[in-house]
Amino acid sequence: MSILTDYSGDERVVVGETSLPNASGEIDRLSPSVRPDERVAGYQEWSNLLFAHWRVPVELLRPLIPRELEIDTFDGEAWLGLVPFHMTGVRPAWCPALPFVSEFHETNIRTYVHFKGRDPGVWFISLDAACRIALEVARWKWHLNYYHSEMELVRDGNNVRYCSRRVDGRSPRRAEVDISATIGEALNPQPGVSVEPGTLEHFLAERYVLYADDHRGRLLRGRVHHSPYPLRSAEIVSCRQTLASAAEVPVSGQPDHALFCEGVKVDIFPLRRVTL
Repeated sequence: MSILTDYSGDERVVVGETSLPNASGEIDRLSPSVRPDERVAGYQEWSNLLFAHWRVPVELLRPLIPRELEIDTFDGEAWLGLVPFHMTGVRPAWCPALPFVSEFHETNIRTYVHFKGRDPGVWFISLDAACRIALEVARWKWHLNYYHSEMELVRDGNNVRYCSRRVDGRSPRRAEVDISATIGEALNPQPGVSVEPGTLEHFLAERYVLYADDHRGRLLRGRVHHSPYPLRSAEIVSCRQTLASAAEVPVSGQPDHALFCEGVKVDIFPLRRVTL
C-alpha cells in the first residue's frame, strides 16, 4: 500500500489511500473521477481542447518516465498526446482571477501512467504556456516542465486551428505547432455522462490524476475534478509540429486519433507525496 502525505514532508499526516485494482486485476479507471474529500487548492476553466494522439512504442517513452511509474497502455499500445487548449479563471482558491495572469493558451505533450496497477493518470513530458508569470508559478509550485511560448487559437464554427512557437531560453531545440482540425459529432451518450468506459476515448481523455517529480527523487501526485468531458469526434486537417521531437519523442505525420472538447470547469487539489 502507498500512503499519500501532504507535500510538506510530514509523513504522519495520512490523507487517503490510493485506488486499488479490481478483483480481476484490471486498473480501476472510474474511482479517480470521484471528487476528492479534501480542500481545493485552485480553480481553472479549460475550453476548446483538442486531444491529438499518436501510437508510440513503450520503450520510446520509458526513459522519460520515473522508474516508480508504469506506462499505461490500451490494447498493449502506448500513446503520446498533444493537447492545445485555452485556460480562463486560473487562480488559487484564496485569490480572485487576475487580468493578464488568469487567462492564456496552453499546449502540453503527455503520456499515460499508473502507479503499481492503480491511480491511472497523466505524465506531462512538456507544457507550453503563453503566460510567463503563470508558468513560473507552475514550475515552482507544481514541479511541471513548463516553457514560455507565443500561441494563437482560432475557432470558426467547427473549424479550429492552434499555433504555438516556443520562445523560452531554457529550450535549446525548436518547438513549434501548427495544427488544424474539423470538429465532428458528440460522443457522450447524454450530457453529464462520460463516454463509454473501456473505450479508447475514455482511456485518452478521462484522466483525473497527474504525477510530477520534485527532482529530488520524490514522486508527487495531484488530483483534479470536473464533470465528464463533453467529447466530440475530430478530424485532423493538417499537422506540422516539432514539439514532440523537442520533448525527445520523435513522432511525425498525422495523429492516429483525435478528439475535441468544448470545455469544463476544474477544481485543482494539492500535490501529495507518494511514499513507496
